[in-house]
Amino acid sequence: KQLDAYNARDIDAFMDTYSDDIKLYNFPNNLISEGKDKMREQYESFFETTPDLHCQIKNRIVIGNKVIDEEFVTINGAQINAVAVYEVQNGKIIKVTFID
Repeated sequence: KQLDAYNARDIDAFMDTYSDDIKLYNFPNNLISEGKDKMREQYESFFETTPDLHCQIKNRIVIGNKVIDEEFVTINGAQINAVAVYEVQNGKIIKVTFID
């Protein structure tokens, strides 16, 4: 659901997959965003300015409540490889750590 909403740039559906107190980090522990309102603000602008945004999952590992995705992402003509570690609680993503 989160990936489909991201690729559709559907901010409401995308944000619905996150907890109110979501925390985003750059590896290993650099906090870059905290709270759903702040995240919405950042991603809403990103979705609006990135018409070719697309993420493909190259590999996924699930361990308990953690999901580790190797991603291939297209952003404004550029293509990048990235890794995201998602932590899920009560059906919502509560923490994301980006590794690039």
